Amino acid sequence: MAHHYEHFWLDPKFWVAVSVIIFVVLLGRTIWSKLGAMLDARGAAVRAELEEARRLRDEAEALRKQAEADRTAAAAEAEALIARARLEAERLSAAATAEAEASATRRERMAMDRIAAAEASALAEVRTAAAEIATAAARDVIASKLDAGTDAAMVDRAVADLPKALRAA
Repeated sequence: MAHHYEHFWLDPKFWVAVSVIIFVVLLGRTIWSKLGAMLDARGAAVRAELEEARRLRDEAEALRKQAEADRTAAAAEAEALIARARLEAERLSAAATAEAEASATRRERMAMDRIAAAEASALAEVRTAAAEIATAAARDVIASKLDAGTDAAMVDRAVADLPKALRAA
């Protein structure tokens, strides 16, 4: 037999429904705020990583431009040295005898050796600077990405692959 109450607010089912609605609203707000905070934190982390990547790319681009400028300057200096050496060789060959001609050839060869040495030195400096920058960038990336768990996993994989590597050698 159904029980009828004089007013709807006296019915216990009404109050159970109200309390369930209030509970769902409060729980929904709490979950929504926590979810929003989590997404905001993840977005901030992604923005920070993107900014770091952009900064590293800008640094690498600046270093590349500097290396190109150094290479261009070295090439211009080498061309100037070659031009001066050729003028010297022509002047000496026109003014001297066969002995002067041999001397001019020897001087031109020495100038070419100096140019080659200067080019090799400039190239070595550029390579060294690029290697140092790449090493520093790799160190930073590895330091930021490698934690104890990842490190342990890498060591475990290396130890597991050791017998196979020893058999191959």
